[in-house]
Amino acid sequence: MNPTQELLISLGVNISSLQEGSLPVYSPIDGASIANVTEQSSAAVSTAIDHAHAAYTQWRQVPAARRGELVRLLGEELRANKEALGKLVSIEAGKIIAEGQGEVQEMIDICDFAVGLSRQLYGLTIASERPGHRMMETWHPLGVVGVITAFNFPVAVWSWNTALALVCGNAVIWKPSEKTPLTALATHALLERALQKFGNAPAHLSQLVIGQREAGEMLVNNPKVALVSATGSTRMGREVGPKVAARFGRSILELGGNNAIIVSETADLNMAVRGIVFGAVGTAGQRCTTTRRLIVHSSIVSELTERLKKAYRTLPIGNPLAEGTLVGPLIDKAAFDAMQSALQKATGQNGTVTGGKRVLQEQFPNAYYVEPAIVEMPAQTEVVQHETFAPILYIMRYDTFEEALALQNDVPQGLSSAIFTTNLLEAEYFMSAAGSDCGIANVNIGTSGAEIGGAFGGEKETGGGRESGSDAWKGYMRRATNTINYSRELPLAQGVKFGDD
Repeated sequence: MNPTQELLISLGVNISSLQEGSLPVYSPIDGASIANVTEQSSAAVSTAIDHAHAAYTQWRQVPAARRGELVRLLGEELRANKEALGKLVSIEAGKIIAEGQGEVQEMIDICDFAVGLSRQLYGLTIASERPGHRMMETWHPLGVVGVITAFNFPVAVWSWNTALALVCGNAVIWKPSEKTPLTALATHALLERALQKFGNAPAHLSQLVIGQREAGEMLVNNPKVALVSATGSTRMGREVGPKVAARFGRSILELGGNNAIIVSETADLNMAVRGIVFGAVGTAGQRCTTTRRLIVHSSIVSELTERLKKAYRTLPIGNPLAEGTLVGPLIDKAAFDAMQSALQKATGQNGTVTGGKRVLQEQFPNAYYVEPAIVEMPAQTEVVQHETFAPILYIMRYDTFEEALALQNDVPQGLSSAIFTTNLLEAEYFMSAAGSDCGIANVNIGTSGAEIGGAFGGEKETGGGRESGSDAWKGYMRRATNTINYSRELPLAQGVKFGDD
């Protein structure tokens, strides 16, 4: 029995079903096959949706605080299995150990948030213009929530959606990336343990469907799926959004990011280098919040660029399971090819490339480890405006703050942004309505590392969706406005009168 199988067994997964399926699973660490997972048929997915809808009709009547208890139990399972699940994330997604553990910690954190939320699903009391009347709003469960996740955060994004969806009274169906089904199977096994301890949840309250594009399309097209939360590329979102809207369903879209950091001439460069390197090379550049563009004041661009190049030369690249590694592999050959194509385009658009080469080929001939690349660009060209899911950092210079802000906003995506400055006016303007047009705008921290307490998501081609904290829970519920007449009169709207009025 290999170490991956041992991990899966410890997490409650029946590995007998992982040997003869039609969906091969490869570890990006060495490119080796680690499983062959069974995919659900179209009929099975359709049945799962029907079962989920039936479960929802029961779960919506369970008091919200009681629903929160299920999420609390899930959080306890995650705490007890953080090390094992985090290691499985590293094996299947290629994240370094610290990031794999950190992703599971995000799951624990959102469970804690959702448990508190289960006692705070508040509406409003609204003053009525009519005497003897009271208005209020109430929030009710929405239905079946379909969650489609990407490989780069294979379990955390599911938890952001599912923890909220469950306390809000919904049923959940999860379609994970076909590149990372093992972490999904393990996570779902932990949820099954929590459900057993909970004791009386309806059957099929949360389900997992393994498959490729067709399985996701069934969630998108089925009218019984009230909400589709989809994380992935902008191309995927262009398909999902209109299809869900055509049947008047709801969607939460978390799509591409082309995130920039502005570095002012007043910036603390020690802090800036730390934030830039973490944001640009973490998860081998495969985060939606990865720092991809650096907009630096002309007076410091040479110094900062040299400091970044020096920092990049010291980055430990290698097996993400090894202690001390900071940069693991790209997910697969397609990601490597996309990176090389972007670097070639950047060179053709007068960019100067440092790094970007494939490394460790002798040790890992079937895996794709690369040097993170720094590309000095004379302007924000077409390749810079396109998101490449790889560790490429484009550096451009500016002279005025207005020029920097224009460059920051002049891309189709609008997820995360940051500025390093000690100029209070610049910081405040950056966060104002006339400043960054992104869903996340930070000052003196990088573009990565969002906390679960705030709503996560972005604007423009990022999709407009919001998940996790703040009032993101409202996306998983429907709102009703109620008017109660406690008088003996019934005044009619618009002053209409009948008969003897």
